[in-house]
Amino acid sequence: MSKVKEADCLPKEKAACGECGQNGRRESDGSPEELLSVRERALAIVSRLEEVYPEAKCSLSYSEPYQLLIATRLSAQCTDARVNTVTPELFARFPSLEALADAELSVVEEIIKPCGLFRTKAKSIVGLCRELISRYGGEVPDSMEELLTLPGIGRKTANLILGDVFGRPAVVCDTHCMRICERLGLSAGRDAYKVELRLREVLPMDRASDFCHRLVMFGRQTCTARKPVCGSCPLSDLCEKAGSEG
Repeated sequence: MSKVKEADCLPKEKAACGECGQNGRRESDGSPEELLSVRERALAIVSRLEEVYPEAKCSLSYSEPYQLLIATRLSAQCTDARVNTVTPELFARFPSLEALADAELSVVEEIIKPCGLFRTKAKSIVGLCRELISRYGGEVPDSMEELLTLPGIGRKTANLILGDVFGRPAVVCDTHCMRICERLGLSAGRDAYKVELRLREVLPMDRASDFCHRLVMFGRQTCTARKPVCGSCPLSDLCEKAGSEG
């Protein structure tokens, strides 16, 4: 989860981020041979990152499932680090789902203002809390279809909830994921939905959710957007663009 969020850039967005476009990488031919080759390399990449980052966890702080929904909504076009400085005050002021559902929008807006897009996000947060209470008995639903009906929730957030809260196979397709997987040759382009589907084809799905968390750490420490540190990269022998800044 990085500074710009794909499926959550706008309320009810379900697929690609409008600020991203194709950047010219050759699309895979889709042949069985090509798919098998990419799957083999994907497995090697997943295993290597598990060695480098034994602990895979979400970088957003939360204690309840609904809080992860809210934190992820706040992280749209905002860093996780900043969200983690805002949510303690938000959850202290409104210590329950019911309290947030009854909150005055203006109060929520003021607290979350440092996260940007605060009016839209406040409306989504209060709205989704009300929906959770009225439609799901105060529980976070455990299906993609139901999660996508909540205000401001897109596929990225839904996948995060399914993977981290319910332990389901999931691909959290944020900008770290799209950028790095393209460099590695596991996917092509910046259409979040298409990349998610492609990664579901090539990744071992029982390890995919944790893999996405490891990509965030890898993207911050080594495969940075501005200047990847290819010389000390643990994946250099598995990367299509090793040594290139493109």
